[in-house]
Amino acid sequence: MTTVDAYAATAPDLPLTRRTIERREPGPFDVLIEISHVGICHSDIHTARNDWGVTRYPVVPGHEIVGSVVAVGDAVTKHSVGDRVGVGCFVDSCLECASCLDGDEQYCTGPRGVTNTYGSADRYGGMTQGGYSTHIVVTEHFVVRIPDTLPSERAAPLLCAGVTMYSPLREWNVGADSRVAIIGMGGLGHVGVQIAAALGAEVTVLSHSLSKMEDGLRFGATDYRSTRDSTSLADLRGKFDLILNTVSANLDLDHYMSLLTRGGTLVELGLPEHPLAVRAFSLTHNRRSLAGSMVGGIPVTEEMLDFCANHGIGAEVEVISMDQINAAYERVLASDIRYRFVADMSTM
Repeated sequence: MTTVDAYAATAPDLPLTRRTIERREPGPFDVLIEISHVGICHSDIHTARNDWGVTRYPVVPGHEIVGSVVAVGDAVTKHSVGDRVGVGCFVDSCLECASCLDGDEQYCTGPRGVTNTYGSADRYGGMTQGGYSTHIVVTEHFVVRIPDTLPSERAAPLLCAGVTMYSPLREWNVGADSRVAIIGMGGLGHVGVQIAAALGAEVTVLSHSLSKMEDGLRFGATDYRSTRDSTSLADLRGKFDLILNTVSANLDLDHYMSLLTRGGTLVELGLPEHPLAVRAFSLTHNRRSLAGSMVGGIPVTEEMLDFCANHGIGAEVEVISMDQINAAYERVLASDIRYRFVADMSTM
């Protein structure tokens, strides 16, 4: 085992603090990564503060990881020392079930299911610890190459926010004839607008205010509406082929379902506190669907990174030092960020 520096949550009501954690020695198929940047995802905050009721402390969050390979196991063929690489929301799966064989490792149905980058029991008898640390050891299959043209700080959030948006856009075959609405213009939404526009879709942003309209149009949206003004949405009924909901709040889904065209789908990406509620009539009328999507598998993540690199897409970020992490959490909760914090791990 090797000891490395990290920032960890030790209780739901305490700030994150600097401490040391242990990393396993790289095995034959493992890659040792020196982390240069890590994104701050709202899921990190939910976990640190036990909002979902399953956190085991201490926990080191962070699943938007970019860094350099500093050592590889003898059997590693995918990566070499010096490569710039990334790690996303999960670091292991069975690789044998139908989901894994299809490249949907996030839906692994093996005995342990998917192993999240932090907060999961791993096959080595411990709990996974994430990217708020100087180094991490990950099996090579779950390590992805970062294209040369993507700056590390802008690439890091793509490993969660980017693939979370790209995956359903590809699954529902969004292209030049598609009409897409994105609910929310935060860390996920601002990347989703860029990707959907680059795919050729006509994109509308549905946001609680118009404060980010200029950004949304700059990212490629052709329309931007305030959800606080119900009259402004009246002419959107029956318009959209696909609606992506990035908001982690319980919305009036029946209202948004009415904006779908015949055969349209609303995809839930956010994780609200209470169960979703929708009337059956909202589904049966015009054969509309309510679906969900969770990040994306390794092949889709690699495809997404190449797509973003080829189209000049990246997250808009504010880079912080790791000793600013607790202040960053408070600013995320206050919606005081456009659009993603990324920690520079050299500050450790």
